[in-house]
Amino acid sequence: MKISTWPGVAALAAAAIVGGATSATALGPTADQRVDGVIVVAGNTCTWTNAHTSANPPSALSVDRTTINTPGGNLGCNGSITASLNNNPAFTFDDTAGTAKTDAIDITGRQSFISCRYKATNITWNRDGTTRKYVNQAFTATKTSGSFLCPGSVTTAAGDASMLFH
Repeated sequence: MKISTWPGVAALAAAAIVGGATSATALGPTADQRVDGVIVVAGNTCTWTNAHTSANPPSALSVDRTTINTPGGNLGCNGSITASLNNNPAFTFDDTAGTAKTDAIDITGRQSFISCRYKATNITWNRDGTTRKYVNQAFTATKTSGSFLCPGSVTTAAGDASMLFH
């Protein structure tokens, strides 16, 4: 395993609560109280669908990690990385500014026998036009536990993650 693959763990942290999808919903409340996700992490694509939210945007809401993580959810990656979300992230929305904020992302990423846990706080997302798709601004996740092979922090670049509420 190359250590250079681990910057993807922070991006995977974003994936655990965010997602992108090819369709878009018109601005306004969504109907299903769900969020889908997709992200590319160190060459691996990680996705999930239909995670449950506690409300519809623009109301403040939280995402239920048990509906993202397996076995209750379907978070999966097409490569050697696996992940699980350790918290239920809370989102707030500012429709006038076209942004959303997440209180915290706490995720554990695994590759082979290496496990790394990271946490990022106060993440800002930009809305895509008049849809309920949001794209991340750059953020840094700090290691909270894990192997000595895990970097102390990792940065997720702007646009590396997105979320679509439906």
